This record gives sequence, structure tokens and C-alpha cells, in this order.
Amino acid sequence: MFYRFDGFTQRLSGAAGPAAYCPQGLKPLVSTESSTVVFAMPTNVVSESGEGVQFLGQNKVPDFQKLFQKSDGVPVHLKRGVPDRLLYRTTMALTIGGAVYCLVALFLAAQPKKQH
Repeated sequence: MFYRFDGFTQRLSGAAGPAAYCPQGLKPLVSTESSTVVFAMPTNVVSESGEGVQFLGQNKVPDFQKLFQKSDGVPVHLKRGVPDRLLYRTTMALTIGGAVYCLVALFLAAQPKKQH
């Protein structure tokens, strides 16, 4: 026998199997609608306008795949040139600066206070 919490009486009561697995009318999170296409989604649906389907833009995924899979000895996080180098160097500078700041703060916290 299955049990479920009755919201009205605030007690457990007997229930059938499906009612016990979906308490208080909650339904499973399974959608019955079909999902839309993520890549190359049209800006106008065909039924909204008389002309053909207009796309948001060119699919850049194949271009990025060619760029990142090219074996030229450059690490993958630097393949796109100057912007990647700038982001990488900024991240490294902030990391090293933060580590130095933490060490200085730890050193200052370890010093005994001066007594007057």
C-alpha cells in the first residue's frame, strides 16, 4: 500500500501508486511539447510571413572547429590571437597579484601588535 501526505487533514493517508508518486497534484517535469532547434533558428516563422525563412546569421561552429583543431603548436586558449593573449595575461597578473596580496596580509596579521 502507498501513502501520501494529505494537505487538508495534515496526516498520512492511503493512496494509489500514481497519486503517491505525484503528491498534491504535482506533475513530473516531462514536457509533451517538441523542443525547438537551437542552431540556425529562424527570425520569422514561415506562417507569420509570406516569404521564406530568414536566419539570424551564418553558423560559425565549423569555422571555430577548423581554427581550434589546427595543430600549429599554439595552446587552445591562445588560438584566437591578441584578445586571447590579453585575457590570459590579465588573468595571470591578477592571480599573481592576489597571491602576493594574500601573503602580505598573512605576514602583517602574524606580526604582534605594538604595545604603548
